[in-house]
Amino acid sequence: MRYALICLDKPNALQTRVDNRAAHLAYIQETGVVEQAGPFIDAAGQMCGSLVVLGVGSKADAEAWASDDPYAKAGLFQSVMIQEWKRVIG
Repeated sequence: MRYALICLDKPNALQTRVDNRAAHLAYIQETGVVEQAGPFIDAAGQMCGSLVVLGVGSKADAEAWASDDPYAKAGLFQSVMIQEWKRVIG
């Protein structure tokens, strides 16, 4: 199953994102369940959120992955939506 994580950063949290980026990217590598990922970009060209597509067995697995993400542990996100997603193209 695939789940999309749609994460929006708290206002003025770019430094939190930058400070935790290396740990976040290492977590992605270590866990091996991320199929696609990247930051959302605001009008000023700055990172302001994340879209992550996970290949996991259940929504509970996606929730566990999201809660263990260093970005989440650092309190970066204002909101996180986890939605089952079906790939049709790509």
